[in-house]
Amino acid sequence: MRIDGRARVFGDHINTDYIIASTRKRDTLDESVLKQYLLEAVDPAFAATVRPGDVLVAGRNFGCGSAMEIAATVILAAGIPAVLAQSFSRTFYRNAINNGLLPIECDTSQMVEGDSLTVDLGADGMTVTNARTGNRVTGAPLPPIMLDILGAGGLVAYIRRNGGFRT
Repeated sequence: MRIDGRARVFGDHINTDYIIASTRKRDTLDESVLKQYLLEAVDPAFAATVRPGDVLVAGRNFGCGSAMEIAATVILAAGIPAVLAQSFSRTFYRNAINNGLLPIECDTSQMVEGDSLTVDLGADGMTVTNARTGNRVTGAPLPPIMLDILGAGGLVAYIRRNGGFRT
């Protein structure tokens, strides 16, 4: 899997209520509607500037807070296929995988807003190349089952395709 995208950079401790505010979920849980409010608590203009293929880049503890699955699906609905962060909340990380959003734990300290990034994901690991600096950072390889779930587009699609978990 390969993703080419523009870096959209945020800091540490971006919680799920920053990703999509609880007040917005009172009206609807339709991610195609909610995507217009993506990360509005951090940057009110952000959602209007997202382009399909953009990549979220963050610091530590991305997705902390409440265990809302909608946080991952709203990111995907906005056309963002991956989140790069120094670390993730474990719940957000699993929600991301289960919904087909690629979470990559790697060093993001040298990435800045607008950088052109290439993410290469394989069985042996992940590499993120920054076209501006030429820097390459690596992420730990994902277990094969997670790669299969991501490749299917999420857990539900994986189960439908395979009739359950493959052994």
